[in-house]
Amino acid sequence: MRLKIMPLKKSFSVHRVPLILFLCQVMSALEVPLDLVQPPTITRQSPKDYIIDPRENIEIQCEAKGKPPPSFSWTRNGTHFDIDKDPLVKMLPNSGTLVISITIEGKAESYEGVYQCTARNERGAAISNNIVIRPSRSPLWTKEKLEQITILKGQSLVLPCRPPLGLPPPIIFWMDNSFQRLPQSERVSQGLNGDLYFSNVLPEDTREDYVCYARFNHTQTIQQKQPISVKVHSMDELNDTITANLSDSEFYGAKSYIERPPKLLTPEGRTSHKEELRENVLSLECIAEGLPTPSINWTKEDGELPINRTSYTNFRKTLNINHVSEADSGKYKCTARNPLGFVEHTISVTVKAAPYWITAPKNLVLSPGEDGTLICRANGNPKPKISWLTNGVPIEMAPDDPSRKIDGDTILFSDVQESSSAVYQCNASNEYGYLLANAFVNVLAEPPRILTEANLHYQVITDRPAMLDCAFFGSPIPTIKWFKGTKGSVLQENTYIFHDNGTLEIPVAQKDSAGTYTCVVRNKLGMAKNDVHLEIKEPTRIIKHPEYKVVQRGGKVSFECKVKHDPTLIATLTWLKDNGELPNDGRFSIDNDHLVIMNISDEDDATYTCVANTSLDIVSASAVLRVVDRPNPPFDLELTSLLERSVQLSWIPGDENNSPITDFIIEYEDSLHEPGIWHHHSDVPGTQTTAELKLSPYVKYSFRVIAVNSIGRSLPSEVSEYYMTKAAEPEENPTAVEGIGSEPDNLVITWQPLKGFDSNGPGLQYKVSWRQKDGDDEWTSVVVANVSKYIVSGTPTFVPYLVKVQALNDVGFAPEPVIIIGHSGEDLPMVAPSNVHVNVVNSTLAEVHWEPVPPKSIRGHLKGYRIYYWKVKNSSKRNKRHVEKKILTFNGNKTHGMLPGLEPFSHYMLNVRVVNGKGEGPASVDQVFNTPEGVPSAPLFLKIVNPTLDSLTLEWDPPSHPNGILTAYTLKFQPINSTHELGPLVDIKIPANMTSLILRNLSYSTRYKFYFYAQTSAGSGSQITEEAVTTVDEGKMAMASRQVDIATQGWFIGLMCAVALLILILLIVCFIRRNKGGKYPVKEKEDAHADPEIQPMKEDDGTFGEYSDAEDHKPSKKGSRTPSDRTVKKEDSDDSLVDYGEGVNGQFNEDGSFIGQYSGKKEKEPAEGNESSEAPSPVNAMNSFV
Repeated sequence: MRLKIMPLKKSFSVHRVPLILFLCQVMSALEVPLDLVQPPTITRQSPKDYIIDPRENIEIQCEAKGKPPPSFSWTRNGTHFDIDKDPLVKMLPNSGTLVISITIEGKAESYEGVYQCTARNERGAAISNNIVIRPSRSPLWTKEKLEQITILKGQSLVLPCRPPLGLPPPIIFWMDNSFQRLPQSERVSQGLNGDLYFSNVLPEDTREDYVCYARFNHTQTIQQKQPISVKVHSMDELNDTITANLSDSEFYGAKSYIERPPKLLTPEGRTSHKEELRENVLSLECIAEGLPTPSINWTKEDGELPINRTSYTNFRKTLNINHVSEADSGKYKCTARNPLGFVEHTISVTVKAAPYWITAPKNLVLSPGEDGTLICRANGNPKPKISWLTNGVPIEMAPDDPSRKIDGDTILFSDVQESSSAVYQCNASNEYGYLLANAFVNVLAEPPRILTEANLHYQVITDRPAMLDCAFFGSPIPTIKWFKGTKGSVLQENTYIFHDNGTLEIPVAQKDSAGTYTCVVRNKLGMAKNDVHLEIKEPTRIIKHPEYKVVQRGGKVSFECKVKHDPTLIATLTWLKDNGELPNDGRFSIDNDHLVIMNISDEDDATYTCVANTSLDIVSASAVLRVVDRPNPPFDLELTSLLERSVQLSWIPGDENNSPITDFIIEYEDSLHEPGIWHHHSDVPGTQTTAELKLSPYVKYSFRVIAVNSIGRSLPSEVSEYYMTKAAEPEENPTAVEGIGSEPDNLVITWQPLKGFDSNGPGLQYKVSWRQKDGDDEWTSVVVANVSKYIVSGTPTFVPYLVKVQALNDVGFAPEPVIIIGHSGEDLPMVAPSNVHVNVVNSTLAEVHWEPVPPKSIRGHLKGYRIYYWKVKNSSKRNKRHVEKKILTFNGNKTHGMLPGLEPFSHYMLNVRVVNGKGEGPASVDQVFNTPEGVPSAPLFLKIVNPTLDSLTLEWDPPSHPNGILTAYTLKFQPINSTHELGPLVDIKIPANMTSLILRNLSYSTRYKFYFYAQTSAGSGSQITEEAVTTVDEGKMAMASRQVDIATQGWFIGLMCAVALLILILLIVCFIRRNKGGKYPVKEKEDAHADPEIQPMKEDDGTFGEYSDAEDHKPSKKGSRTPSDRTVKKEDSDDSLVDYGEGVNGQFNEDGSFIGQYSGKKEKEPAEGNESSEAPSPVNAMNSFV
């Protein structure tokens, strides 16, 4: 596809060109080739009414063609114009056009007149229209002295213009001395005659420079009238200045401002008449005065106004009907109306008509002996008169010709001969104008000839009409036939259309319409033919149209337009903005089929069209870009209806920027109390431009308005004028009133003061009142300044009071305030809780009970009870020592509480205290209680030292928290074979006073797992585990050393190399399988490390099953390997994937799973990050392969 992108608007050649050519040929009728003898034909001439610029040379055009070439002559005012005698006049070569040189010398007025051109050769003479030459005139206004016009407000006024008569008539408009057009409206407007009409005057009409201007377009000059001064007085002004000098009868303006019904200023009377010529614009005018200003309405009696040709101008005061015809004649009524009445005027319209053609005569080409007809028919109002001329001479005065016969508007020719050739003129005229047409009769004998270029190639879009041209000439007129293909038959009219000028039309061209077409023309003198070729092309289509876009100002937009066209044609893609060129702006860019606009502004709001065209067709698609933004601020804020507690605010909305305004936000500033701070007042709908605003007293208001649309908020408007409301008594009292004592003998009364906006007047104060709630005392009151606190001294301790605070100002008091209950100050409680006793629930939890304190002794707001408890001695060590006391608080009126987190086997003391807002009361009598024994913690450590062939030494330290008296230790151990299966479990009880033990008669070179924990009377504590290995048999090691010499043999070395190679291959295979996600089943090795306490019993022999660490015996998630010194710290893990894997370092699959022999259920998750980073024991690492 070839697509050429064009950023600017271009002119387009389209497939309709052959059709246009055809229409031109029909209009020009029969064309005689210029190489044949023919009479003259006028081809160009100046207009009938030719107004010239007197400052330029005069050029009167007259061009003609003929064979032989015609000669030219002129008449002026009906007599021969001898151009050779006037040096200022010359005729252009090979032309009849006159050029009169008046720029250096001569005057245009000397050459005014009626000119006519004659073009003549041996076959006849053609004449031009009568060309009336008149120079343009732009005369000055006559000097006149204009007095100031003084008029009362409300009267009507007409300012006359009366421009000088010019040629052509000038265009009239009113401006001031600064060349600014005067504003016009329904009240003030300019009439068709140029006068300025005021239906009623207002004070703002006062000015000294009402200037009427006349613009003469032909000479590009503007003339102006003397300025008119108008002074409009109101009744009050007039009374102040002239009442003393005028009697009642002289006071002419006394009733001028009274409202009155309409009265017509123009036209006058009840009826008038208007005459207009056909095809002109009919303009009817009605201008009325009255108060209020009247409106104008138009109707047509006995008919309707033509919808498509009717328009209104000058605020409906002027009715315009375009292209009037005789059917538009009739009566038109204008009605001026205001609330006090109406007035009507009827205009009778008559449409006259200068002559217009019905059938204009056309050139006639005949062969000797043929017959023919010239027809000249015209119409007009009144009916035009038809007259004939021959070669510019009235036909009555021309030589007789036996071959012609005149019958009114028709000339009949019969048996013509070469001498019958001539030019005939038809003149149709009435009082409004004339028509003149030349038509020749040319007698020729010519064989057919084809005028169209041979072998033309036509390209047409599918389903469009195809016009194949075959212009021809011959005398007599030849016949024409069309063929398709070399052996095709004659084409018939059922599929094709044959035009008189020889063109073949294919109404709907299809693919099979392509091919070669032949036209054949014949007359009695011969034959001619021509081939034309037709190609059918695919239409250009827009397959992706640009879409409607809404974009905020400053944003970016992209329009897409995808085009598909015939691959043999070149398409150009052009983007237009509002059917014009795109701006020459760097913000606009075209990228293939996209139009991109950056940094969008309001000027970009338009319709964008992509136009795709080839040499044969053109298509387009449009989309609208709507540029939106936050609205512009409202303006012209105005305050009206100013009342004590309300005001009306009005405003004019700013531009909504293509997004409708949904709301207006009204804000106010109180410059008296909070200057510079704006507060929200109210919201109103976006369709509203006024608002009734409720106001508060004693506020200096100013307002501003913010417009809101879907994009956001506008900037605030300009601030309105200030409005100060009168003072009034407060409407509200202080809020958040409280009465709380700060000391046992006072009452502190506090409140939230009123804001200045709520004070409603000057001198804001507060009346503070109080009395005891349960007494009969009168209210005690005090008036304080604008503060927020008052302290009452000498009150009883913690007594309820009734309190109220009332606002007042210089105008009066606020309404009666709300009464609240407060209390005087608190003091510390006087009594401790009684009957305190403790119930020990278990070794770590105790429950405490007490009797509540009497309310009167609390002397304040009860906050709750507080328990102090502490441990005073350890039962196992029998030594007393004090530790830090712990505190638990129980809110509210509780009578018991729980003490959690106690240490087992400990001696505790506690007491209870009541708490109020002031603090704690005295403590109760100390209570003593003991916690029972609990299970111990794990031994501090277990380490295995001095391994031999058959013995291991175990060392440990007692638990850090025995939680009672240790009774014994329990040691359990069992062997682990080379397949990680567990052997029988051995259980040993060890006295509590021992810290080491030697295990004898163990198997050599064997791994053992040990489980170790302490016991009290409460039960067994937490266990720790450890693994160790007995040493290797030294005799077997010596035997192995004696056999070392085998390794020096060659065959042994070769065997080892082969084995090493085989192992390498196996490792590679394993590595490949592992990378593919394979896992090795080593569940047995993971299960081999189970805690013996929870091993399942086998069903067949009742022995323990495979080794498996259960959740109940999992050690803490800290280190997972034994340090090199064989020491296992308390709560350290004794399990590790490294211990039971094939080597020191484990490997992991791509998904994070462990690869190796440890691939079953995991006991610990590496993600917890608690595995030990200590190095494994070398002995364990070595024996992991046993």
